[in-house]
Amino acid sequence: MTYGTPGALLVVISGPSGVGKDAIIEKLKESGDRYCFVVTVTTRSRRQGETEGEPYHFISADRFEEMIKKGELLEWANVYGHLYGTPKQPVKEALTRGQDVILKVDVQGAASIKALLPGAVFIFLAPPSMEELRERLRLRKTESPEALQLRLAAAQKEMKTLPMFDYVVVNPTGHAEEAVAQIAAIIAAEKRRVRPRIISL
Repeated sequence: MTYGTPGALLVVISGPSGVGKDAIIEKLKESGDRYCFVVTVTTRSRRQGETEGEPYHFISADRFEEMIKKGELLEWANVYGHLYGTPKQPVKEALTRGQDVILKVDVQGAASIKALLPGAVFIFLAPPSMEELRERLRLRKTESPEALQLRLAAAQKEMKTLPMFDYVVVNPTGHAEEAVAQIAAIIAAEKRRVRPRIISL
């Protein structure tokens, strides 16, 4: 069955850890545009300042496994020892009512969604440089030196997946509004395609 109407987009925003995906999503929420933001579920513990639903739904490993078995996830992945997944039902519901959906996923998740739903719009959020990404990760102080090196090594590999995406947007430190404006422009352009993207779930 086909969900959504011509012009209802599924926008997938991905990129390496520390590139600023959460900050970009928050600014898109503040833009006033009528997007549906589907919150990822995860088994990792909350970090300081995080609450349930912001930026994740925090669930047990048992509940996550149940969601997998019941086919309730659009995609899921094990990232640095924690499980992350995108609930399928909110995506279906939003597309059915003609509302654009924005998903924030890691690169593994983006690859899974592209295999399942190639009609989605895939945007890679990139750092201005690997040196700047290293500094961002260091300043957030959520990883040990060993974990930091692991994330940087993973980021190098993730940068090589760029050809899988439709667009790349650079997120400069301190100027996230520039990246948000570019993403909004991409969505506006996609809305004007002669042959609209259709998502079938």
